Amino acid sequence: MGENDRAGAGFTLDALAQTIDQRAGAGAEKSYTRSLLDRGAAHCARKFGEEAIELAIAAAALGESEVRAEAADVLYHLLVVLRSRGVALSSVMDELGIRSGQSGHEEKASRKT
Repeated sequence: MGENDRAGAGFTLDALAQTIDQRAGAGAEKSYTRSLLDRGAAHCARKFGEEAIELAIAAAALGESEVRAEAADVLYHLLVVLRSRGVALSSVMDELGIRSGQSGHEEKASRKT
């Protein structure tokens, strides 16, 4: 693991979710997060989709630093989408915990939709 890989080693998705919650309380003129939330969940979802496409392109054709940067954008925008819909990160983590006891194939087959 290189030095750049360790720079954010203490940073967590929980910390990012808390930052998003704090910035959601600021005015849109000072907070990008607030400006996204003010435009509604559909806008936040579209922005997340754009970032996901950029990550897919980077993963297919660009270097590691571009993939890392786009992945960071995706995680941020995912948490903004969750906030816009009132879904706590902890509930998503709980869902992943439930799913971790079975294979991906089993989990997918068990879904009703």
